[in-house]
Amino acid sequence: MRHRKMGFMFPQGFDPNPILTAGGLTLSPLVEGDRQGLTQAASDPLIWAGHPVRNRHEPAVFEPYFDMLLASNAALAIRDKTGRIIGRTVFYTDTNAPSRLSIGFTFLERAHWGGNTNRIVKRLTLGHLFTYCSEAWFHIAPDNVRSQTATMRLGAVFSHEADIDLAGGETRWRCYCLTQEAWQTNDMGR
Repeated sequence: MRHRKMGFMFPQGFDPNPILTAGGLTLSPLVEGDRQGLTQAASDPLIWAGHPVRNRHEPAVFEPYFDMLLASNAALAIRDKTGRIIGRTVFYTDTNAPSRLSIGFTFLERAHWGGNTNRIVKRLTLGHLFTYCSEAWFHIAPDNVRSQTATMRLGAVFSHEADIDLAGGETRWRCYCLTQEAWQTNDMGR
């Protein structure tokens, strides 16, 4: 399969930098002033256990990653009701399929795993994405069963595997598609 890269060139009319709020959470464009808070939120090695770059919790590894996210102009910091950064998410595209909007790079501090926080983040990001198009794409590492399961619970279905450079070199990813109809049928979009 041909090597593909992640892109940040979005279809006309799509805003990759919204400010989204609900349920005590605020998702807002990542700025330089978020560096320390996001680095702290990412410092838990267990967050990266299912990720291809398992040492991303190390500041020396996270710093260039933060720079890439900042330069993308499509990364959103996730803040709790106190304003503290507890994670982040990113809108992006596959350069071979630029009309396919994707959501990824999402992580939350472990204190927010398995609860309502991820559902709120997905409602906000998917609600925003679905105002522009009718399907969302997710790319998940083959051994990240936790994220694959969570994505399928949204109503997404496995489509294919592809070698894509998602800011860490060419890696094999499992690609899932979630249609707006499946999202609404699954009752997650309400």
